[in-house]
Amino acid sequence: MAKKSAQVQSVRDAFRVLPESFDLAGLDPAAAPVGPKSKAEAAADMVEVGAQLDDLQEALYAEGTGGGRRSVLLVLQGMDTSGKGGTIRHVAGLVNPQGLHIASFKKPTAAERRHDFLWRIRRQVPAPGMIGVFDRSHYEEVLIARVDGLVPAAEWRRRYELINEFESELVGSGVTVVKCFLHISPERQKERLVARLEDPAKRWKYNPHDIEVRAKFSQYRSAYQDALVKCATPVAPWFAIPSDRKWYRNWAVARVLLETLQEVAPVYPEPSYDPLVELARLREADPLR
Repeated sequence: MAKKSAQVQSVRDAFRVLPESFDLAGLDPAAAPVGPKSKAEAAADMVEVGAQLDDLQEALYAEGTGGGRRSVLLVLQGMDTSGKGGTIRHVAGLVNPQGLHIASFKKPTAAERRHDFLWRIRRQVPAPGMIGVFDRSHYEEVLIARVDGLVPAAEWRRRYELINEFESELVGSGVTVVKCFLHISPERQKERLVARLEDPAKRWKYNPHDIEVRAKFSQYRSAYQDALVKCATPVAPWFAIPSDRKWYRNWAVARVLLETLQEVAPVYPEPSYDPLVELARLREADPLR
């Protein structure tokens, strides 16, 4: 039997990055500090999670159509094979796609490079009433830009503060920002890369460049350590999600998103008409009477 909701009330607390004590190298990617202990338990609880997410998202969407300013932005970051796409499918797939805005950030285009690094990000911020999901994000500019030396060190170091200012600006405009780092071990990453090569249906996901990126695993871990610590703020927290087990990763992100939406507590807008009057009009005008 799945654990009851009362037993998983502190999911965000369990995964929240605390800058003063966070140590990514010491974090177990296969840990399960809270919630279900088996795939079956997680699947059972996801039924309840999905129902609650669906209700809250509908209220948020309705609030937006009624003139509300609030939205939610879920940022997903992680090393190759950590499961950003799978998380979107299993978590965002629990809600109505009409209320979703999903953006995937690849290598910047020539047009995007003519602007500052946040320009293309701003264009994808979710509108009022929407849940936005970023598959990679502005954090690439302090990760790959740092590891591959795409910009001088002084530049990527300057970007931490620019990112914090940007996220604070989002929150001030009504966007609730929740950021999940999908933490995977190098051993599990290798398993998943091998699986991609061995399965013809998964080979499209593989890129020979993945081997070169994997060789920089420790460098990326150091870059993530700094990004998470320097940009884990009270208004835009980071959550480090153990991701060696896909079922636990999906459950944890879903619960983090659910707790966030519960805190947002969206409300349906009051109608601009009298429902009783409209019911009477509808019955009176019924052509079948």
